[in-house]
Amino acid sequence: MTRSSGHFSLRRITRAVFVTGALCAGTLAAFTVSAETLRWASAGDFLTFDIHAQNETLNSAANAAVYEGLVRLDEKMAVEPALATSWERVPEGFLFTIREGVRFHEGETLTPDDVVFSINRALLPGSQFRSTAAGILGAEKTADGKVLIRTTTGTPVILRQLASLRVLCRSWAEAHGALEPQNFIGGEESYAAKHANGTGPFKLVSRTPDVRTEFEAFDGWWDQANRKGNVTRVVYTPIASAATRTAALLSGEVDFVLDPAVQDVARLSKDPNVKILSGSEDRVMMIALDCGREVSPYVTGKDGKPLAANPLRDPRVREALSLAVNREGLVRGVMRGHGTATGTVVSHAVDGWNEDVARVTPANPAKAKALLAEAGYPSGFRITIDTPNNRWVNDEAMVKAVASMWGRIGVETAVRAMPRAQYFPKVLSFDISAALVGWSSSTFDAYRPLQSLSATFNPKTGDGISNVGRVSSPAMDAALQKLAVEENAEARTKLAREALAIERAEFLHVPLLEQHLSWAMRKGVTAVLRPDNVLVMERVTVEPAK
Repeated sequence: MTRSSGHFSLRRITRAVFVTGALCAGTLAAFTVSAETLRWASAGDFLTFDIHAQNETLNSAANAAVYEGLVRLDEKMAVEPALATSWERVPEGFLFTIREGVRFHEGETLTPDDVVFSINRALLPGSQFRSTAAGILGAEKTADGKVLIRTTTGTPVILRQLASLRVLCRSWAEAHGALEPQNFIGGEESYAAKHANGTGPFKLVSRTPDVRTEFEAFDGWWDQANRKGNVTRVVYTPIASAATRTAALLSGEVDFVLDPAVQDVARLSKDPNVKILSGSEDRVMMIALDCGREVSPYVTGKDGKPLAANPLRDPRVREALSLAVNREGLVRGVMRGHGTATGTVVSHAVDGWNEDVARVTPANPAKAKALLAEAGYPSGFRITIDTPNNRWVNDEAMVKAVASMWGRIGVETAVRAMPRAQYFPKVLSFDISAALVGWSSSTFDAYRPLQSLSATFNPKTGDGISNVGRVSSPAMDAALQKLAVEENAEARTKLAREALAIERAEFLHVPLLEQHLSWAMRKGVTAVLRPDNVLVMERVTVEPAK
């Protein structure tokens, strides 16, 4: 029997993450709660606690505190056992031995049936985790009580995917009408969206959407002996205004801010009562373009009248829009240096990345105008970009800067900003002509982001589930079919680079920049910075304020 180490493209990750502690000028108000309480904030709220309803980083981080998978990622982002004690590669896929004596928060005992149910639930048509489950055909219980997960390949990426496929109690789901994932995009309300019953280190104890969410440490957690933090209670508060989040930290109202505004980081780093953790995030910001429809809903002529054809389907137009963007200017102006300009859709921590595919082409408005004219749009056109205003650092400001750059080549661009709770259902319903997308790869392998972002949309398989622009490239699909099943590490890297080269050559997206992480916290808080921007609550230590 073998167990994977999970060290997959991790050298880059290790190099990417660095930590800085900073001191500065202000005084925190008296700390009035116990040392074991963590009060933290970021711009937006969690979207849902249904583990398969929404695949988005902040939402998944909240679920990860409550629910667990068969495996998990350690502090070095390597795969280690969780609800499975061991596994082995078999001809049909992977065979897992399920940990005994694990309890759910409401008292049920974990069984192989719960695991089988949860894996198969992730594969249902309504699941937003079908791309995460790519290569998984289904799960079943064996005669000796193990769980067989049938797969199309034995690539180590499968194990990393399983870290994000969490386990739900089947009897609880049956009792509360949650056998299928919540239709978040369609606006469905469900019991599993606001309640939770996992096996993880924290249990959900109260939930008021957009106001406050509270967690308590689960004393019956199977891994209690290895809990590394001292937090027994977590209070999460969404605070939309960046200035208000900063003020809340400085006044002592919160202990931790996940997403301080980049314009505030320098000031915070000078405060002796504040600590800043900084590093590279495994996330690329990009613009998705509607390449699928013959006529795009938010593209018109300069006179406001619909165009006979969708200009975004022409690769010359997409290249022009890309050439109009001054990526270094975005990093300097909008991100205040907290980012790295890029020409590709994956970060440098992802296997397959190289300097050639990530090379930044300097902005060239003159060439961009010439390409538009060649494509039949010498005067440009009008377009609307959708963006959240509380999901990614300076998201709305980033899009407004891009809109201004496009305007200089004759593409008049309106920006439609909205809260993330409205934004995600809109874009995942493909109701866009252009939209801001931020993508990270939890597997640190190029297949998953490309299979989600750039594969032709297939609702049956989950291919292209985040392909909000409905791009469709036969060359990309063929490359991904090979990458999906290749198990040799060197061959995977070669295929990944080929696929990324296709993405770049066909301008399937307009990459902007890799984000840099900055977490802000009061000096007495210790947390583990991860390249996936996930706060692992059970590894947080809180000291009383002096």
